[in-house]
Amino acid sequence: IAAVLFVAVVFLAGVLIGGTLGYFGGWVDLVGQRLIEIWSVLPFLFIVMIISALISPTLGVLVMILAVFGWMSTTMYLRTATFKEKERDYVAAARLLGASTPRIIFHHVLPNVIAILVTLAPFEVAGVITALASLDFLGFGLPPDVPSWGRLLHEGVDNFAYPWIVSSAFAAMGVTLVLVTFVGEAVREAFDPKKFTTYE
Repeated sequence: IAAVLFVAVVFLAGVLIGGTLGYFGGWVDLVGQRLIEIWSVLPFLFIVMIISALISPTLGVLVMILAVFGWMSTTMYLRTATFKEKERDYVAAARLLGASTPRIIFHHVLPNVIAILVTLAPFEVAGVITALASLDFLGFGLPPDVPSWGRLLHEGVDNFAYPWIVSSAFAAMGVTLVLVTFVGEAVREAFDPKKFTTYE
């Protein structure tokens, strides 16, 4: 659930913001990049600690916090891809034929850069799983009565006399991350950007 919510929010923000910066460029791109640089230096862990002290965070709250700080890398990838695609001949031809800016963006540029998201998806999923487990391990994640891998790892570290606690949680988390990576690689090969990119 956390991975699906996180990926949906991050990819939506990445497509909208990254596509806008890459396509329009100029002062829009300059101002957008400066704002992203300012936002990227905000202390993520301190903000999570403050929110955890004020409220009891739920899964949705944690995912939104992670998404608020995790959309920037996807945005920069989409910005770069859009910036490259808008200089291709088929975009110039569409402009000469009188296509409007929304039509060029949504019918020509975005279909050719959206394939990047297939490559980024498994890494985003693995990242949010690791981040949630880390927050739970540090005590700034879900409440103690909610089961999670991070909570199990924390209890296992506190009770080394029972090694199966930490070993089982670590093994389950490791296997899941490996499977996510393999599934993501299979999806990427099935939707190979080089095979399905269309310059039209």
